[in-house]
Amino acid sequence: MLFINTLIASAYIELTLNSEQRYVIYLDLQSKLTKKSIAQKIGVHPSTITREVRRNANRDNQYVFCVAQEKCQKRKHSTLPNHRKDDLLWWRVEQMIIEENWSPRQISGVLAKEGIHICHQTIYNYVHKNKERLSQYLPHKLCYRRREKKQHRLTKATNIPNRTSIHERPAEANGKRFGDWEMDLIVDSCQRVILTLVERSTNFLMMEKIKTGKKSEPIAKTVVRLLMPYRKTVKTITTDNGSEFASHQLITKGLHMKGKDDVIVYFADAYSSWQKGCVENTNKLIRRYIPKHTNFNLVSPQKIMNIQKKLNNRPREKLNFDTPKFCFFEHFY
Repeated sequence: MLFINTLIASAYIELTLNSEQRYVIYLDLQSKLTKKSIAQKIGVHPSTITREVRRNANRDNQYVFCVAQEKCQKRKHSTLPNHRKDDLLWWRVEQMIIEENWSPRQISGVLAKEGIHICHQTIYNYVHKNKERLSQYLPHKLCYRRREKKQHRLTKATNIPNRTSIHERPAEANGKRFGDWEMDLIVDSCQRVILTLVERSTNFLMMEKIKTGKKSEPIAKTVVRLLMPYRKTVKTITTDNGSEFASHQLITKGLHMKGKDDVIVYFADAYSSWQKGCVENTNKLIRRYIPKHTNFNLVSPQKIMNIQKKLNNRPREKLNFDTPKFCFFEHFY
């Protein structure tokens, strides 16, 4: 209670003394007038003068007008409880949530780069107050759950000839080096598929619907076609043990270049999706626009391109809130 009263008294002092009154205090102290007479002259209590001199004196314990005024201005922002955000800012935040489906942390990071400082927890508090209207647009919809990580098991898939285990992948392919990719399929109830390819260091996404379903050779040829413009930079590809990737050697052959190491496709362990977490998390974002049980025949190529464009222009915290598109193509210019 004493601390609260002190804060209130401090705020009152800052509000009752203006720059002109401080200048009078400074001149009268120079003239050796008493604090009581100065207080009577400017119409305040003598204790106000005492506290003012004590709070705003310089390092030599002397009261100087310009120093006192500067200290007051610096203290003003932190003392007065006046941190209400502008309505226009909250309108922008809502648009980023509804139109772009950005998380509060992404919004906070993007606004900070514009010089607008708002904590992501403040945005979460705002969403909680408007839960029925805004929560549906967040990735997790304000529902959280934690799963225990299962122990991975070394896998030798018999359906994939000449399979190369992820444990043979170079240590440099740790997600920080540019040129390491992950690939996966999104499958509907009728085994129609969408191929997804993600560059690990930038989260850049390429996706395409495969008309032939889960046949391995057409999938391998599509991977080669999508990565061909960037094959000089492609170093590794990581995927799971699905039979749809059995033609992985066609990918290695298709991306082969003289004077460059072959692009090896590495296979994760069984039940260890976290070993290719980048593409798994990207698929989860894609599922917000193509929910489960969706008939992929009703998903047009234009819609797939729009989803790819939207996710590649989504700011990421790991990229200092730049977009995957910007960071990916930065390596080519």
